[in-house]
Amino acid sequence: MISYFQAILLGLIQGVTELFPISSLGHSVLLASLFGWHNILADESKSESFFLSFLVVLHVATALALVVFYRHTWLRIIKGFFRSLTTRKTTGDSDAKLAWLLIAATIPAGIVGLVFEHILRTQFAKPLSAIIFLFINGLILLTGDRYIETHRPRTRKAGTTPKDSVDRASHALGFGRAIVIGVAQIGALFAGISRSGITMVSGLYSGLNHEDAARFSFLLATPIILGAGIIKLPDFFSNLDNGVRGQILAGGIVAAIAAYYSVKYLDKYFKDRRLRPFGLYCLGFAGFMLIVGLARGHF
Repeated sequence: MISYFQAILLGLIQGVTELFPISSLGHSVLLASLFGWHNILADESKSESFFLSFLVVLHVATALALVVFYRHTWLRIIKGFFRSLTTRKTTGDSDAKLAWLLIAATIPAGIVGLVFEHILRTQFAKPLSAIIFLFINGLILLTGDRYIETHRPRTRKAGTTPKDSVDRASHALGFGRAIVIGVAQIGALFAGISRSGITMVSGLYSGLNHEDAARFSFLLATPIILGAGIIKLPDFFSNLDNGVRGQILAGGIVAAIAAYYSVKYLDKYFKDRRLRPFGLYCLGFAGFMLIVGLARGHF
């Protein structure tokens, strides 16, 4: 079972950490361990439990917040997609090209997620695994920041790219690069690896700046998170959720609100700031949780 306090706190954590590049699943595992919520930890790694429905609702809520925040961009992308079906080309149409780039990037993680998400969650949604992968996540973020520091002239030349973020992403990315970014998302199936973080770093390596890499990451996360949630939404009405549906909905509402304000903040943050603080945070929090776990005799 889960209390309203636990559901609301986990909803808040999900809404923030799904978009901040610090891993939502990793934090839910580690904070449950820190607070001694052993029942939730056990449910997170079970093959069947109410917690799966809880995660589904939190993810759908997060995706809906992203849709609302980027509603104008999504309207452009959808129009561009249908326009490309009529014209049968994307050349010179940045909105249409971005639509197909997102589709190409969604396919790898979507297929792998459907097949392996359940297995990986039950095997790796454990404190020690989350600590290891969170540490790796921190190294990935720091490496990405270091890359753009040393290659900035190559990745961001003043006056050579469009001013609009959608146009810049379409200009910088090809379908091969989009697929690479999509493949990188697979890492987020491991608790401790951030979906937004790993896709941002992949975007930086693909020629995007921090702002455009973050926006492409958030746009790419939307269909993956929403699609996975909708497919598994029937689990919410299973017998496993009896007695906890109110808590699950409360957590979902908090996750949606937290996600909306998180993306609103991050969309501005990455206009002139970097991933380094988040990388250092991941290393520090992973180290702290390792010390706590050793002190408590959990490892």
